[in-house]
Parts: sequence; C-alpha cells; structure tokens
Amino acid sequence: SILIMKKKTKTRVEGQEDALNEMCELCKRRDNCPDKYGEKITLQEHKITVHYFCLLMSSGIFQRGEDHEGIHGFLVDDIRKEVRRSARLRCMSCKKTGASVGCSIKSCRQMVHLPCGIEQEFIFQFTDLFPSFCKKHCPTQTCSSSPSLPLSCSICLETLEPVLSYSVLKCPACLGSWFHRDCIQHQAHSAAMFFFKCTLCNNKDQFQQEMLRMGIHIPERDASWELEENAYGELLHVYQHCDAVNCSCLKGRSYSAQSGIFEIVRCKFCGSSGTHRKCSSLKLYESNWSCVDCKAAIEGTGEKVVFGPNDYIPQICSVTFVRSSRRHVDASPPEILMGLAAQLLAQQTTAVLVKDGEAVEAALWALRQSDFNPCRALSVSFSRDKQSHTVVSQRRFLRLLLNNIQSLSIFVGPDGAKNLALNSQALRDDLYFEMGSLLALSLVHGGPPPVFFSSALYHSLFHYPADYKFTAADLGDDTLTHRVKMVRLKAMWSASEFLQAAGCWREVNKLSDKHLLLEDILNFYLIIRMQLPLQRFREGLRTLGVFEQVQACAEGFYQVFCGPVETMTAESIFSLFTPWFSEEEEQKAKEDMTLGFWKQYLHECEGGRCAASLEDILVFATAADVVPAIGFSPPPSLSFLNPLDPSFCLSNVTLISGHHPVQFSRPSSTFVSHFI
Repeated sequence: SILIMKKKTKTRVEGQEDALNEMCELCKRRDNCPDKYGEKITLQEHKITVHYFCLLMSSGIFQRGEDHEGIHGFLVDDIRKEVRRSARLRCMSCKKTGASVGCSIKSCRQMVHLPCGIEQEFIFQFTDLFPSFCKKHCPTQTCSSSPSLPLSCSICLETLEPVLSYSVLKCPACLGSWFHRDCIQHQAHSAAMFFFKCTLCNNKDQFQQEMLRMGIHIPERDASWELEENAYGELLHVYQHCDAVNCSCLKGRSYSAQSGIFEIVRCKFCGSSGTHRKCSSLKLYESNWSCVDCKAAIEGTGEKVVFGPNDYIPQICSVTFVRSSRRHVDASPPEILMGLAAQLLAQQTTAVLVKDGEAVEAALWALRQSDFNPCRALSVSFSRDKQSHTVVSQRRFLRLLLNNIQSLSIFVGPDGAKNLALNSQALRDDLYFEMGSLLALSLVHGGPPPVFFSSALYHSLFHYPADYKFTAADLGDDTLTHRVKMVRLKAMWSASEFLQAAGCWREVNKLSDKHLLLEDILNFYLIIRMQLPLQRFREGLRTLGVFEQVQACAEGFYQVFCGPVETMTAESIFSLFTPWFSEEEEQKAKEDMTLGFWKQYLHECEGGRCAASLEDILVFATAADVVPAIGFSPPPSLSFLNPLDPSFCLSNVTLISGHHPVQFSRPSSTFVSHFI
C-alpha cells in the first residue's frame, strides 16, 4: 500500500508539472509568467491550455458564459473557434500563424500574438472592451515640467532617463515619481486593486486610471501578502517563558498554567520577559510585574545608554524614558504650558463664532476646517455681542467649552470624577480625538483646568498613580457597578451572562480566585473594552505636544485634571495681584495703608458681608472664574492712583489684569468700593 501511495503521489506531481509545461493554444508559448501573460489555465477534460491575458485580448472572442463556466466565462466552444480563426492570421512580428490580437484602430491591420505584441510595444488596456493598440496608435503620456536630474525609478531605485516612453511611465498626480514599466507591473500584480498606488504621493484613484490607460494590469483581488496562509501568525504568539533566576516549575520554564502559581506573568512594560508567579513571589491576584531591565530603567539605576542622532530607538525605550523622566521634571504645570504656548502665532488667528452658547459646536466647526492650524491664536466672538474684547471673549468661550465637554455622552460618572464611556457613534465620528484635541487647545490657550477627570481615567491615560487599583465605583455606570457587586457578594450564577460577555466566566473556588476575577472584570471594562477610545483620546491630547508633557510630569498635572479645585480665599486673591508701589517713601506709606483696606475688603467679601463674592471680583478683573491652568499672562497687578488734592489723605487702588482696570478707594471716614 505504501508503494501504491507513493506511485499516486508521483503521478499527481507529474500531472501538475505537465499542466505547467502545456503550450498555450493561442500564443503557442509554454511560458508561465502570471504578471506578463496572466494565469496559465488548463482544462484537462477538454485538453485546452491558454494564458488568461491571451484570452482577454483576443479580438474574436467574447465572454458569453457565467464566471464558473469554461475559463472565467469564456466558453470552450468559443475558445476553439477563436483558435481556428487565429490559425489563418499571421503575426507581423514572428511571421507565424495564430495571431489572435489586433490593433483596435479599424484602419490598422497589425496582428500579433500577445507575447509578440509586448515585445513590439503594444499597449493592452485591461478595462471596458479590453482594447489593444499598436506602437503607432498607442496612448502616450506628456510631461508639463522639466524634471530635475538625476532621476531614479521610485520602485527599484535604479537610475533611469526621464524621457516618457513605452518602458518609462510617470505618475499623473505628482512631479517626482517615475517608473520602469516592468517595475510598476510587478508592483500592481503584488499590491492589486486595494493597495496599488503611487509610491511617492500615495495617490490611488487618478494613478490607477492612468496606469490602466497605459496598459498596466491591476488584479481585482486583495494584495498578495494578505493572501498568504498564516502570514501574520507570529503576531498571535505571546511570550511564554519564565526568566526567573531559579525556576520552581517542575514542568519547565516554558510551561504556563491557565491560572495559579505557575501561570506566566509578562512584564507590564516590555512584554518580552516573563516569570511564574511562584518564581517571583507574586500573589495570585497580582498581575503588575516588571522585569529587571525595565525596573532599572524606570528607577534610573540602570546603565545609561546614549543614542546617536541616526540611531533607531525602539518604542519601548521611548516609553521607558518618559516614565523615568518624571522624577527629573522641575518645572510646574503653568511653566510647562507657558512653554507650549510659545508655539502660538499671534499674527495668525482662527475665527470662532459662538451662537446661543453652543461652545462645542463652534469649536468643532473651527477644528474641522481643512486649513485648521492649532498654532494660530483664537479670535472669539459671540453672536449676540455687538462689541467683543479679545481676552474676555476667549476666556468666556473656554469656560463654556469646558463645561459643555464634560456633559457630553462620551463621559460617564459623577461630577468631578468622569470616565470615558463607550459610544459607537462617537467612535465613528472620531469625537474622542476631537475632544482630546479641544482639551489640549484649551489648556495652552489659557482655559480653566479640566478638573473633572476621575483618578481611573487619569491612570488609564498617563499611568499615574502607578499603584492605582480599579474599583467598582470607577465604572461610573450604575448597572455595571451593581453587577460587579453581585459578583463580589458571591452571586456568581446570577451574573454568569455578564461574566461571559466580559470573557471572565470561570470556576471560582478560593477567595484569591475571587479577587483575581474582580480584577479581570474591571480591567476588561475600563481598559480592554476602551482601548480604541483611549487611544484616540490620547492622540487628540497630543495636539501642541500636551500629552507628552503631561506624561513626563504626570504627578504635577494630576491636580490640574483631577482636582480638587483649590478653594478661593481672601488670602489667595490678595496674593494673586502684585502691587506696584511708588518710589517716594511718603507716597508708598499711603499706598501701604490703601493696600490694607483692599485686603480688608477681600476678607469682608469672603465672609459674605459684601454684595460681591471673591469669584465676582476675579471674573470682573480677569474674565476667569478660576485661575487658568497656564496662569495669567500678563500676571494681575495692583497700581495706585494718587489724588491731586493733597487734602485727600489716601490713594485709590486699581486692579490691572490686561482686561478691565478696577478701582477701590477708602476715604478717612467710610469705606467705599466701586467697579468702573
């Protein structure tokens, strides 16, 4: 039986080789070159072998059948008729009979075999009626500008002469891409319709139309690299090896249990090192473990590596150095944001028109403009305001924008502790990216601090605090929180459907398994399920470089994003304004006394003994109800207006903040305050 099997296998292989060596009935050649002549197809039962392109370009045959009939719709009887017809026609190149392809110009009598036509620079258009054109009547390309020398093929990078011809083609959409015909045909055969585009400008539609016109065949299929079986199989593998100095597992370092002490835990930073829980003394519910190399890099105890300007730095290195640099950032968040604000161009502005208080709609309209540039300054106006002050309108707009953003459907949770919510419509509209971008713009342009982030959201974005543990309260959804609490109360079966949806349904026999299960549930709902929203939100925060700076100084920015907002007091308002004293000692003494009256007035406002509150004073003087995350620029100050009448013993104090001056005066008998 073994001999028979070997004999059958050998016969099958020989049959396949014979099919490849069969001669094409139309061109009379045995070549098997799919990108030049198309697929070589053999119908064993009819004893017919043809190149697919020879069939397509033959002048006397049409596709009269369905795709599954004959050869891609070309019926067997029709193929035989075309072979008989072409047998009477002589090729103008090789002078042999069987020329089935003719020039589509009616007055032209040139007939060729398809391979001979390629040698004679015929152009075969693989579109519409599949016309063919001889060298005299073939379409040509033109070049509107003189190319700069030297030039090379954009695919093989070999030098070519920039003269358009049959063998040299050019992209119609850009001025710099030139191709050898053979190179672009190989590229088209590999990339196919969905990935074939100009290698320089990435134009697809115009480029494909031009290449079809110039006789390049573009297969209607997926790219060749997508059709390879298990082409990306290695991406599905995860690191499964215990790298501990002493491995305690009797089944070897490569063994990993589903759970328990011999489950392999990978490094949370690089993922390229692992350990059994027992080998590194990890508890059953612990999953945060870092390898020796990553730990040394984070703590700054490892060997310092210096990269040259041309060296490739892997992604994990960049993440590691961002984390380790947190310990060395001395600048405060206002100073960091002020540095980012140096990118803003005061001479160029982006107009923002706010209608009916809809700040988010106005901001999105500006953001979605094709010429939007985040480095431009903002020029804000409100539809109902006849006159608009630049600073006042901008701060009012940014205050409204922040209030509107935190009430959107992409956020969930109580006020002051919002998490991102999964919203499919927001994903389709890319709203997560846009809101992240608007928050970054607000911070750099002087908006209030966005103190509505929860600690869980901040940790998910910036990995701070490093030891933060998710709880059921972080879910923000009452229904989800209730279901997680059901699991906590051992109502496992009643929550089985919920656990299966999260991929966490399994048998729990011990308390440690319960802790691990709860951790997996929270990790699924807060991290795994939210990967795409978190990623797009981070990308939006990268606008003007905000995300990178916050990540490098995550501890300092924690209060900016998560609060709490510092309570406004008379002392904080008093210290916010810098007094400008006179140089004369006598005048300075009067100003000191006036400054005391100003401080007393602030304390009266704080105690509720005045009609105005401290917030009213700050809004009137600066147009901001809280101190912006970037601080005030220029900083608020106090100046003194000295009366001309010497009998008036005291000075007036004027608040200057780059917005409205505000005067406070107190005569010798009564305290009078008024806003001008």
